Amino acid sequence: MPPPEPPPLPALTRAEGELVDGFLAVVDLVGRINPARTEHTYGALRAAQALVGRATALRDALELMHRRGESELHRETLARALRVLDGERRARRVTVPPREGD
Repeated sequence: MPPPEPPPLPALTRAEGELVDGFLAVVDLVGRINPARTEHTYGALRAAQALVGRATALRDALELMHRRGESELHRETLARALRVLDGERRARRVTVPPREGD
C-alpha cells in the first residue's frame, strides 16, 4: 500500500513560494553547519559557502514582496506551507540536541 498523500500546499504567490523555499534552504544549510549536529568540517564549510547564495535569494524574495506592496506576511498560510514541506523536522536540525539522559 502506498503512503498517504501529503496535504496540498496552500495557494501562494510566486514570491511567497520563493520565500518559503529560500527559508527552508537556509534552514537546511544552517542545520548542516550546526556544530552540535555535524561531524565533519568539510561538509559544514560547503554548507556555509552555499549559505551566502541562499540567503541572497531569500533576501531577493522578500525585497520583491516589499516592492510589490506586500507589507504583511500571512503567517498562518506560510506556516501551513512550511509544515507540508516538512519544515518542523528540518528546523530541528538547527537546534542544540537535548543532553543524553534528559
